[in-house]
Amino acid sequence: MASTSTYLNFVRETEQAFNFYKTIFGGEFVGDGISRMGEAPPQEGFPPLTDEDKNLVMHVALEITGGHMLMGTDAPESMGFKLNKGNNVYINLQPDTRKETKRLFDALSAGGEVTMELQDMFWGDYFGSCTDKFGVQWMFACAEKA
Repeated sequence: MASTSTYLNFVRETEQAFNFYKTIFGGEFVGDGISRMGEAPPQEGFPPLTDEDKNLVMHVALEITGGHMLMGTDAPESMGFKLNKGNNVYINLQPDTRKETKRLFDALSAGGEVTMELQDMFWGDYFGSCTDKFGVQWMFACAEKA
């Protein structure tokens, strides 16, 4: 079955971020859990991984609301990545109830920044946005009326 997922890149905090998201959304990591960089075979033309880099997250996936899959990886400069944290990605959550919308909003904005307080919008949704403590931007849209 076709699906949509959101993939997040972090410099060296993917495991910390996904453990945080797991406390909010519940569930377990999909498949075999967290795959580490050190599990991949050596790649021709690439230098060997440092011991520190071998423990980085190669892939992790967590099902969040509505069957949406949140996936992530570490993308450190030591491996040739130049990362700009979260400024071009929003994850849009559309919970069924205002209560769940508020719970998710409060949990994800804790330690981060509220960019728009939850409020009734002209198009009819209870809407707000925030950036979490890891630099990921979240939007919330709930159609339930007050």
